[in-house]
Amino acid sequence: MSDNGDDISGPERVSRLLELTDWPASEEAAAPNAASVPAGEPSADDTLATARRGFARLLGEFRRTAVLVPFDPYGSLWTADRDGVRWICAFSDEAALARFARAQGDGAREWTYRTVLGARLLDVMVPMAPVPAGVALDAGSEDGMLFPPVEGIVPDAAAVDLGETR
Repeated sequence: MSDNGDDISGPERVSRLLELTDWPASEEAAAPNAASVPAGEPSADDTLATARRGFARLLGEFRRTAVLVPFDPYGSLWTADRDGVRWICAFSDEAALARFARAQGDGAREWTYRTVLGARLLDVMVPMAPVPAGVALDAGSEDGMLFPPVEGIVPDAAAVDLGETR
């Protein structure tokens, strides 16, 4: 039997997603003319499309995967607030959680955690937060990943409106 966190009650790494924000916002800027793209190199449109597909695969994998969600010493989900976003910390395995605990200087205490599907974190727990929230997977590691509160990642009601990005 799997524990998906049905009874859950009541912590700076640049994400790969952030790299996508460096791409041009307008179609004119995103579509260079053929003379400006060297032969054999992908255009910015191709590269952006490839990056988006890659992120969609990572998101799908996260949604289908059970992750560890630790509790703080007071029994609340371990979270970190940064720039107006509350990040629910989740870890891919006990080793990743242990590395995080040591980095926090709190490796000696016993950490309580729940196993929760990534989809449940994004679809249920994020909307419950009183402020915009997302999920930080394996925070502090080189393989860490952020799933921010934007359309396509969290339910529309919990998404932050970033305005027109195309």
